[in-house]
Parts: sequence; structure tokens; C-alpha cells
Amino acid sequence: MSTTQTTKAVLFHELGGPEVLSVEDVPLAAPGPGEVLVRVEALGLNRAEVLFRTGTYYYPATLPGSRLGYEAAGVVEEVGPGVTAYAPGDPVLTAANFDFGVHGVYAERVVLSEEYVVPRPAGVDAPTAAASWLSYSTAFGGLVEAGGLRPGDHVVITGASSGVGTAAIQTALRIGAVPIATTRGEDKRRRLLELGAAAVITTASEDLVGEVRRFTGGRGARVAFDAVGGPGFARLGEALEPGGTAVLYGWLDHRPAAVPTNWPLTVRGYANGAVVRTPEGRRRMAGFIGSGLRDGSLAPVIAETFDGLGRITDAHRLMESGTHVGKIVVRV
Repeated sequence: MSTTQTTKAVLFHELGGPEVLSVEDVPLAAPGPGEVLVRVEALGLNRAEVLFRTGTYYYPATLPGSRLGYEAAGVVEEVGPGVTAYAPGDPVLTAANFDFGVHGVYAERVVLSEEYVVPRPAGVDAPTAAASWLSYSTAFGGLVEAGGLRPGDHVVITGASSGVGTAAIQTALRIGAVPIATTRGEDKRRRLLELGAAAVITTASEDLVGEVRRFTGGRGARVAFDAVGGPGFARLGEALEPGGTAVLYGWLDHRPAAVPTNWPLTVRGYANGAVVRTPEGRRRMAGFIGSGLRDGSLAPVIAETFDGLGRITDAHRLMESGTHVGKIVVRV
């Protein structure tokens, strides 16, 4: 493939709202040693991409001309020298273990290091696959590997209507735990119950600690899985049983997270990117996700699907609205 070829990709040249995103022609080189060229079929959107676009992510965008996007499903079109794990025609997922300002996958075609992709589970279509990897790997890593969640445990899941939140409900159910979901208002209660939450707490009108203790017979939950952080993290810890574990994996509240004062208690920070940067981490995640998609115990909740990169601003507006339940997908 000539280095003079181009592909369509989403870029932004300044920080701001969805309107700063634009679809442009960018150079597309042939894959080099250890690289694969992937034709993108579908994208899964994540809150991290909104934070990055607005300048509130944990690392800054390099402007102008920043790329964007962690999660894609596609097909290998070409492999570079030394690549033996993949061949043209192989269906793959991106592993979300890269700097998306440089390697962002909002594009028709991307060249990536082979360590940035994983095999797509057999028989899983592109939109389903694009909605799976990051949500379920974060849920599994945070709940099971960091939180030590076991069958029979109660777990409080904050931000439960998000892609990771709905994946966490399914992950808890798959291992036999009891998910308690939180959401800000009443509008999403019914949908979360339909998805398998044993109880739903609306934090705008109900007392989190009181409701968790009421549902658990006064004992408290064993694990909390929190996307928010901030001062409310301390209150979440107060809803746990003695010796429980509070796992913080997100920072939707940018204020410092307050540590709970009820001891004994374990507080863990979970960074999914650190786990999937290792071959062993990717192997464990792929095994859990693949088996769950095959047996139907994991089925990503897709809030809405948009067709074409030209709809990326509409997809970001929906993400910012917070009115959706589950993942937002863009078919390329």
C-alpha cells in the first residue's frame, strides 16, 4: 500500500463541544513491522472520549489535529513484517491500550501495533463486538480482579446506566453476585431492574447508605464499584460491610475523592488500561468476554446506533446528554 493513500478519520483542532469534531482525509501508511491495517466496521463510544475532547481527561490532547477513539471492531486487511498472530480477513477488536490522541480509531481504516488488537469472538457481529470490550473488561477487572467479588456478595454499582454500569450488572450476575444499581433519577429505574439489578437506588431522592443497609439486612454491601469519585466516595464506603472493598475506576466528579472513615475497609483504584497493556491481562479479559458472549450471559446493551462517521457529533451529543442506557455505537 502506498504511503500516499488516505482514509477518512475524525479529528479535532480545539477543545470544546461535539461541534469541534470533523471528518477529514488523513494519510494512511502501509503497516510496518509488528503492525496491522484494520478496516473499521463499528465504533463503541466511551465517556473518556468526551472528557478528552473537552480537556478534562487525565492526559491532554495534542492540538491541532488530535485523533479520538478507543474502541472499534473491524477486519484485518493487511499485516506488516513479522506479524504471525493475524492474517488478512481476521475479525478483531481494539484493546483500548493506547494513546487515542495519536492512534484514535474513529476512522474508516487504522494502522495499529498488533498488541493493540485482540481477536473478535467467533460469530459476534461488529456492532455487538464494538460495544463489548472496554465495558466488560473494565467490569470484570474492577469487580473480580480488584474487588474480589464472589458469588453471594452484594455489590453497589454507581453510574449503572452507562456502558460499564450495565456490563457490571451482567458481570455480577454471571458470577452469582447481587448487583445494587444507583442512578440519579427515577427515569432509568425500570430499565435497570429489567437488566437484572436486584435493587435500584435513586441518589437524588433516596439515602444511599440507608437503602443499601435496608436491602442487605443491615450488614452493608461487600463491594462498591464507583465511576464518580469526589466527596461522594466517602459516603459510598459507608454503605459497605466491615472488611468490604471500594473500587474507584472513574472520576466523573473531578474533585478529590474523600476516603471513607468506616474501618476496616479496603480502597482500590482500578485502571483498565494498565491491565490490558499486558498480554496476560488481554488473555484473561478475552477469555471472560468471549465465553460470556457465546453463552449469552453477557449481552451488551446498545442504547442507539448511528450510521456513518458523519454522525459522530450526534453520537457525542447523546453521550453528553446522559439520557441513554448502555453503549452508543457508530457503524462506519
